Amino acid sequence: MKKIFIPALVLCVIGVTAFVKDPSKQSELKPELPYEGDYDPIVVLELFTSQGCSSCPAADLLLNEVKQNSKEEVITLSYHVDYWNYIGWEDPFSAPQYSKKQQLYNQKFRSRSNYTPQMVVNGREHFVGSNKSKLLSKIATYKKLPAMNAVSLKSVKRVGGKINLGYKVSGDISNKNVKAVLVLDERSTQVKRGENRNRTLINSNIVVFERIETLESPQGSMTIEIPKHIRANEKVALVLLIENDNYDITGAAKATL
Repeated sequence: MKKIFIPALVLCVIGVTAFVKDPSKQSELKPELPYEGDYDPIVVLELFTSQGCSSCPAADLLLNEVKQNSKEEVITLSYHVDYWNYIGWEDPFSAPQYSKKQQLYNQKFRSRSNYTPQMVVNGREHFVGSNKSKLLSKIATYKKLPAMNAVSLKSVKRVGGKINLGYKVSGDISNKNVKAVLVLDERSTQVKRGENRNRTLINSNIVVFERIETLESPQGSMTIEIPKHIRANEKVALVLLIENDNYDITGAAKATL
């Protein structure tokens, strides 16, 4: 398979507008709903957040609440961006590739800048991540939309510092990518500086690794390495996503390790 690795290069220039917290005046690209599919609905929530942002803890708690209440019905992912690190606290889970991922989404949504907390649903629309009523409404909507792909995971094993997995994808795979996401269940951090200084933050659903490959066959396998900062006793999960060239998520599956 042709492999596409997200580069971990620091963004050279991030404008002042990248730190906007209130996107209410920004234009949104409305999703074309509904879409036709043949498989069970999926709901994937991607929250862009930061330990350096005072508005983010409420969204972090909301995402975890959804996780606890929805069990396996909703897949929750938390991406920690790096552009808030400049104010004095370096988020230990932040990475420039997650800021770049958010930037690509916002180019798609025709939004002028990145902001936190930002919630993205199935790669198709976005809103402020702490807006509970809107989040619950969108979850209800997407639970009724049939997915374009179905994903089954098999032979998922954690062996030492690596995870081996196999997968099978049903449905049209043309112009699609397969994305393996490693998720840390939870960790507590004492924040000593920045907007959340002197607070103990409990983050959950934390994305700690992401790998993308072009989907050239309905069946395949991957081996991914577990980052060294993940402790042996910490609970992690593997999420496999199928997405098209427009970053719409068309299929998803999850396995707890």
